[in-house]
Amino acid sequence: MRTYPPGLRGQQVTDDYGLTIEVREEPGHVLVTVAGEVDIATVPRLRERLAAPAASGRPLIVDLDPVTFIDAAGLGVLVGAANRAAAGGGSLHAVCNRRQVRRLFAITGLDRHIPLARTVPEACENLATAWDTSLSGHRQPARR
Repeated sequence: MRTYPPGLRGQQVTDDYGLTIEVREEPGHVLVTVAGEVDIATVPRLRERLAAPAASGRPLIVDLDPVTFIDAAGLGVLVGAANRAAAGGGSLHAVCNRRQVRRLFAITGLDRHIPLARTVPEACENLATAWDTSLSGHRQPARR
């Protein structure tokens, strides 16, 4: 089991701006649930909370469904975490059923970089069927 810095694993933390972030280690992936507004004032906390799980090499699911607002700074944090996850052999998948957030992913092209599911169970199913391409060009199941 991966060890996270104190206060990062299995606890819900709310910052001064009302952003709530919970990190939970689940079988086969790490689930990060984000609630509230993700903007220039709250992205430092989000970046901090995503750093260890993204670098763990395990698949990371970020549940954005409870997010009421996300700006370009928030999207940038997700891209950075997805890149760290990929560099460590993992992946980042986002969950959101809110039309506005899904539209932002589509407009920015982020939906081509970060898989987007409507529910956490759908994201888990996508992880189970995901395939990575190795350097040799052979397809292999994604590491869990």
